Amino acid sequence: MTEVSPTVWAPSGSRHVLLAVHTGRQDIVELARSSAARLAKGGITVRVLEDEAEALGIEGAQVVSADAEAARGAEIVMVFGGDGTFLRAAELARYSNAALMGVNLGRVGFLAETEPEAVEETLTAIEQCEYSVEKRLAIEVDVLDATGAVVGGTWALNEASVEKSERSRVLDLVVAIDGRPLTSFGCDGVLFATPTGSTAYAFSAGGPVVWPDVEAMLVVPSNAHALFSRPLVTSPDSVLTVAIPADGNRARVSADGRRALEVPEGGRVDVRRAARPVRIARVHKTTFGDRLVAKFGLPVRGFRDARRHDPGHEMAPDRNVLTRGWVRGDGEEGGRGGGTDDDA
Repeated sequence: MTEVSPTVWAPSGSRHVLLAVHTGRQDIVELARSSAARLAKGGITVRVLEDEAEALGIEGAQVVSADAEAARGAEIVMVFGGDGTFLRAAELARYSNAALMGVNLGRVGFLAETEPEAVEETLTAIEQCEYSVEKRLAIEVDVLDATGAVVGGTWALNEASVEKSERSRVLDLVVAIDGRPLTSFGCDGVLFATPTGSTAYAFSAGGPVVWPDVEAMLVVPSNAHALFSRPLVTSPDSVLTVAIPADGNRARVSADGRRALEVPEGGRVDVRRAARPVRIARVHKTTFGDRLVAKFGLPVRGFRDARRHDPGHEMAPDRNVLTRGWVRGDGEEGGRGGGTDDDA
């Protein structure tokens, strides 16, 4: 579910912004420092995480532990990094009313709101409370043993995957929807994704791209040994289940690639819509379609009119991939790996 608030944030009292930063790159650290200085100048209290405070070295920042209380009372969790940093920040904002706002400093950054060159505009929007908040559907995961007792649980913004524990074995399982068996097959695993996560792991496994404001959940088999193993789009109110037969198969659950749980032999995994959505702050008016074009470099001209340096960098019709240095890379032309500067 994606809901855009019709009104802007109306804070009362002091304002707090928590920073979540990929501190492994100096350029990201410098950008976070300059942004913190700008926010502090505007009268906003900047919080930094205890395990990042030394690397950031932001004078006057409030240092907080990286736990469920980190974002409590904060207005924004501002993320400097890629989607991995964003998902880590989502854990911190999970049980607060803080909205996530990402600055993409990774390779793709589908979850981020802005690029580095637009940071000043984003900071102005925060200072003047000129942003809307989307509520993104998240999923909750319960792991049950062979008796039906819940033995573990987690949640995800992008996806939860049920994967085989042993690489040498095929994972046999049964997929059920709302308590009714649907199909069974051997596979590497099954992904349960949100619309937000449709462009992540699920997309790589052959799932559809789903617009974030569509209320739905996805079921995407991974390398299934079956004729019927197509991705499914289900109701957001369904309960999705993977049952593991008690025949020696071992499985585990991975949530957003960050949290892992073991599935007992003969157990099952139930996935449902989470009670609490994830809040994401939006400043720019670009549509999701615009983001797809930008992130994937999609061609937007008719193929007959496409030029080589348009979005998508379409190749001229007289060129072949084998001549572009992608196969052998030996620096020679004519199908032996050559190329020119115009091919970049």
